[in-house]
Amino acid sequence: MRDDPRLPTSPGFWRSPLRGTWFTSLLGVVLLVGVTVLFVTGLLSYAAYNPGLSPVNDKTPDKGLLGFYLFAWPTHPHWLYRLTQGVHVTLGITLIPVLLAKLWSVVPKLFALPPARSLAHALERISLLLLVGGGLFEFVTGVLNVQLDYVFPGSFYPLHFYGAWVFFAAFVAHAVLKTPLALRNLRHMRQTRDERHPEADDDLTSPRPADPTVSRRGALWFVGGGSLLLFATTVGQGSDALRRTALLAPHGGAEPGEGPNAFQINKTAAYAGIDPAETSADVWRLEIVGRTGTVRLSRAQLAELPQHSAALPIACVEGWSTSDQWWRGVRLCDLAALVGHEDDPPDLFVESLQRRGAFRHAALRANQVADPRSLLALTVNGEDLSPDHGHPARIIVPAAPGVLNTKWVARMTFGDL
Repeated sequence: MRDDPRLPTSPGFWRSPLRGTWFTSLLGVVLLVGVTVLFVTGLLSYAAYNPGLSPVNDKTPDKGLLGFYLFAWPTHPHWLYRLTQGVHVTLGITLIPVLLAKLWSVVPKLFALPPARSLAHALERISLLLLVGGGLFEFVTGVLNVQLDYVFPGSFYPLHFYGAWVFFAAFVAHAVLKTPLALRNLRHMRQTRDERHPEADDDLTSPRPADPTVSRRGALWFVGGGSLLLFATTVGQGSDALRRTALLAPHGGAEPGEGPNAFQINKTAAYAGIDPAETSADVWRLEIVGRTGTVRLSRAQLAELPQHSAALPIACVEGWSTSDQWWRGVRLCDLAALVGHEDDPPDLFVESLQRRGAFRHAALRANQVADPRSLLALTVNGEDLSPDHGHPARIIVPAAPGVLNTKWVARMTFGDL
C-alpha cells in the first residue's frame, strides 16, 4: 500500500518537479533568519507591556519560566516600540508566502512511512509536525488580530505567547537537525546535479515527476514577488508618508479627517462607551492619589500647572504607528510631586472612563513616570484633544505600546502596585 501511487503515503503520489532539497533548503534558510527575528521582536513586544509590574498589564499570568527574560522596558529611544513592533508585524506578513511555499515543499514528509526509521528521524518528524501546526497557528492568529482588531478579546495574548514558544521550540529542534544539510545543499547549488547530493535520492524529489510548467527559479521569483507585494502593501502603516500604500493594513489609506487631531486611532470614544456628559468641564475631575492623600483637579486647574511639550508617536501592537505628534500637558513626575512623591516618582496605576474593550486600566513603571517627556496630555498639535484621542486628558509615554497611553483618564494612583 505504501507504494500505491494513488495514496499520499507513496512518493509517486507527489509529482511536482519543483520539490527537492535545494528548493526546500533555500526557503528554510530564509525562514531561519526571518522567524528568529519574529520571535525576538515578539518577546520584546511582550516585555514592553511590563507584565511583571501589575496584573492589569499581564495577559499571560501563568507564564512561569517563560518570563525569564523580562526586563523593565526603557523610554529611550522614544521610537523603540514603534520600530520593534512594526518590524514584527510587517515581517510576519511578508513571510507568509515563504512559509506557505516551505510547507508545500515538505508535504510528502508528513505522509511518509514508516513513521520513524530511527530516533533522529522520529525527532525530526515530531519537530516537523509541531513546526507545521505551530507555524500555521501563529501566523493565522497574528494576521486575524491585525486585520480584525480585538478578534480574540481576552485570549489573543496567551494564545499567541504560548503558541510562539511551542512553535519556536519546534523550530529550533528542526533547525538543529536540518540546517547543516540545508547549508551544504546551498553551497553546492551552482555545481551540476551529479556533483552534489543527487536530489533523486532524497525523499522530496518525485520518482516520477510531471512535466514542468515553471522552473524552480521561476517558482522562487513567484514566492519572492508575493512577499514583496505584501511588504509594499503593509509597511506604509507605520509611516505617514507611505500610509496610502498600505492597502492591506487596517490603518492604511488616508488619515481620518483633517486638522491637528487627524491621525490614526484604534478605539473611538463611542466604542469605549464614553458619555460626553461625564467629560464636560463642569463634571470631569481628575483624581490623583499618593503618599500625602488625594487631590482632585479640573481640566482648567490642570491647565494652570506648568505645561511641557513632547514629540512622541502612538505605536500599536497591531503594527501601525503614527509619526511624532506634538503633545502638551503636565509631566507625570509633577503630578506625582503634588501627592508627596517629589524626589523619586514611583510606579503609577491609571484608570480610564472607558467602559468597553481591553486595557481600561494600565500600570506604568517608575522610570516611565520619571521621564520628563511622559505627560498627562491636554492638547495635541496645538489643539485640545478630540474625544477620540482621549479628551479631556490622556497619558503619553515615550516608547510605550499604545494601549498603555491611556485615554479619558479619570484616576491616577502613585505608589506600590
